[in-house]
Amino acid sequence: QVQLVESGGGLVQPGGSLRLSCAASRTIFGPMSWYRQAPEKQRELVASIARGGSINYADFVKGRFTISRDNAKNTVYLQMNSLEPEDTAVYYCKLESGVGYWGQGTRVTVSS
Repeated sequence: QVQLVESGGGLVQPGGSLRLSCAASRTIFGPMSWYRQAPEKQRELVASIARGGSINYADFVKGRFTISRDNAKNTVYLQMNSLEPEDTAVYYCKLESGVGYWGQGTRVTVSS
């Protein structure tokens, strides 16, 4: 078992930035991912990172987001720049090993 706790969401204006954090309750060896779910839409993958640092991004990230992890702190981050209203969603982190473990999500609202 592992608990994942996201933080860092909030309200930001278009063009602004946010940094999301996902803290795990124990050492994480598997890949970690960020997903998001906008209202009335399916949950979609945003980015993933292996323990060794290999990274994948969804096409819609377009170089605006950066995923990183601090293995010593058992924490994964998502730096989001140049945010657009279309980025409004609940963002979830997930441990991509075993049965898969999800955090509770953190809401990001991009609006003027």
